[in-house]
Amino acid sequence: MFSYPPVGFHFSVVFQLFPQTPNDFRFQEVSGLDMEMMMETVIEGGQNRFTWQLPVRAKYSDLVLKRGMFIGSGILMWCKNAFENFVFEPVNIIISLLNENHIPIQSWYVVNAIPKKWSVSSFNAEQSSIVIESITLSYQYFNIISLDSALSMAGNISASGSVGI
Repeated sequence: MFSYPPVGFHFSVVFQLFPQTPNDFRFQEVSGLDMEMMMETVIEGGQNRFTWQLPVRAKYSDLVLKRGMFIGSGILMWCKNAFENFVFEPVNIIISLLNENHIPIQSWYVVNAIPKKWSVSSFNAEQSSIVIESITLSYQYFNIISLDSALSMAGNISASGSVGI
C-alpha cells in the first residue's frame, strides 16, 4: 500500500493545564520541535591531523505557538501569572499530527514547558487582519510518540499479559 507523507495543516495542541477554554486548543502554527546534539571537540594526543567530535547532550529549541488572540484564555492567564507574578508552573503539552479522520498519526509529548515570551502582532489601520498572539515556551525535552510504536507497545503489553496468566 502506498501512502503519502502527512500534511502539516491538520494538528492539535493540548496543554495539560486547567482551567482551559475550547479556544485554548486552537493554534494556526507550531514551530520549534527540533533537537540537536551538542558536541565536544577533543584533540587527539600525538595525532595533529584531526580532532574527535564527541556527543555531550541533546539541545532543544524553544517552542513557538501562534494563534488568533482570544480574550479570557486559560493559557494566557498561565502566561500572565508567570510574567506578572513570577509564578512559573511547568506544563506538559501534547502536539499531535492528525490524519483525515482526526486520529493522531504521530505526537510529540513536550515536558515541563514554561512561558518565555508572549507577543501580539502589530495593529495596522490599513489592513483588515486578525490579531495574532505568539507564545514562546522553553521546555526540558520532548518524546516522539508514533501510532505504530503505540500499537506495538500495546501488542507487547497484551502478549506479556497473556504469558503471565
